[in-house]
Amino acid sequence: MDRPAVRDAALLIFRIIVGVIFVAHGYAKLFLTGLTETTGQFSAAGVPQPQASAWLATTAELLGGALLVLGLLAAYVAGALALLIVAAIWFVHVDAGFFTSQGGLEFPLLLAAALLMIIVFGPGRASLDGVLTTRG
Repeated sequence: MDRPAVRDAALLIFRIIVGVIFVAHGYAKLFLTGLTETTGQFSAAGVPQPQASAWLATTAELLGGALLVLGLLAAYVAGALALLIVAAIWFVHVDAGFFTSQGGLEFPLLLAAALLMIIVFGPGRASLDGVLTTRG
């Protein structure tokens, strides 16, 4: 068993799943819920500058998720998305308990942990970062 190949395959699958989750949430904010409703939700949750925050969150999720899928600037993107998740936890989820069914911390904590894994272990060789940093 080639351990580096298995590690890279696992990182690829992991990174793609996390990226797709972020793209899906950004897509939902933009096209399903809509930015007007998302802004209203952010305002009701006490998020500062709710309209700018809704645009920022939507753009970060769409673009950041796509970059994670590609593995381009992955550690930086994961760090930026982790900050977004911490803000979401603070403003939206901290008072809602633990379980996702009540809007609690469960899912955002899992995303934060996943992003931390990408920051610590990188995107793997099966990524644009891996291809662009390979020295011949």
